[in-house]
Amino acid sequence: MLHMPTLLAAAAVLMIPAAAMAQPQQGGMPMMHGGMPMMPATGPILNLTVSESVESAPDMATINTGVQTRALAARDAMAQNAAQMEKLIAALAKAGIERKDIQTSGINLNPQYDYSNRTDGQGPRFVGYEASNQLTVKVRKLDKAGELVDALVAAGATNINGPSFGIAEPDKLLDQARVKALKTAQDRANLYAQATGFKSARLIGVSEGGGYSPPMPVMMAARAEMAAAPQTKIEPGQISTSISLSVQFMLDR
Repeated sequence: MLHMPTLLAAAAVLMIPAAAMAQPQQGGMPMMHGGMPMMPATGPILNLTVSESVESAPDMATINTGVQTRALAARDAMAQNAAQMEKLIAALAKAGIERKDIQTSGINLNPQYDYSNRTDGQGPRFVGYEASNQLTVKVRKLDKAGELVDALVAAGATNINGPSFGIAEPDKLLDQARVKALKTAQDRANLYAQATGFKSARLIGVSEGGGYSPPMPVMMAARAEMAAAPQTKIEPGQISTSISLSVQFMLDR
């Protein structure tokens, strides 16, 4: 059984304010009861999500292209496709596209059926096989992109999609967007602080939620059987390099 002096001592310990238990030790951080460090809290916490972007001219583009061929036999469809693809790759090389910037993005071989005029109760009529081979091409000389598209069509490309503009090395632009985002976050936090009767907003945490992502491509399509036409024009315009930050502030009095 506990004696009365012991009970009084225990009660005194429980009544010590938390602030007193977190007084800083000499030469160190504030310490909680038990020796765990604790950041001094002087006000509420404000969480913000801020996005900023930097506009710039793109320095590269991505174009998707390929060929489709049909034949009664699967082997013939693939052989014809391979021959057409060789011409396409040769046209890319002639236009100055390096092999490292040419990547196969898909090869497909599928049976084809005719579903029209089937009034005799029979199923669809088999008409052969279709083979397709698709390439993803990086274009680093944007002033030649229109000429490249025309060269691909002349070489036998049956589909062209793009271009999707981008930045080859976006790190410097991302850093500019980060600086803008931090300034925006600080200005917004100061506004919240002043509007709620606090003196300042102190940054206590930052996390990066999003990075560079190229814009959606401008879609176009071309067929090998297109009649002769004026040279294709491609205008790169400008694109946005964006960043998103989650920022935490403490409001101080």
